[in-house]
Amino acid sequence: MKKHEISTVWKGNLAFEAEANGHRFMIDGPPEAGGEDQGPRPKPLMLVSLAGCTAIDVISMLKKMRVEVEDFHVDVEGDLTEELPAHYTSMRVVYTFWGKDLPMDKLERAVEMSREKYCGVSYMYKKAGIEVSYEIKIRD
Repeated sequence: MKKHEISTVWKGNLAFEAEANGHRFMIDGPPEAGGEDQGPRPKPLMLVSLAGCTAIDVISMLKKMRVEVEDFHVDVEGDLTEELPAHYTSMRVVYTFWGKDLPMDKLERAVEMSREKYCGVSYMYKKAGIEVSYEIKIRD
């Protein structure tokens, strides 16, 4: 079984320096809670994880399909509960592709393969009962 390890070191107040895959970044709380806004909050990083996981999958598959996009964005929005512990109940993923004459069937296939077979983050969220919906947009 593969294993991932990260390290998180307290830097004072609510700030922590995290290291993952040899890259360091800050995580911090909001000023109203005593943080200094030196980095993102932990829960939005869950949205980043989903966006990054599926984006890497989709671009990898499109390259194999010989589909050339000019630009590509993945936006994720999550609905957070009001009650504690605050958690996501649903997420919406919007894939926006830029390019000329992009084949929608191949874009849909790449997104579907990421959702159903390759993206472990999406899989974990579904197993946790988070509803994840998807939308594809094409821009010239």
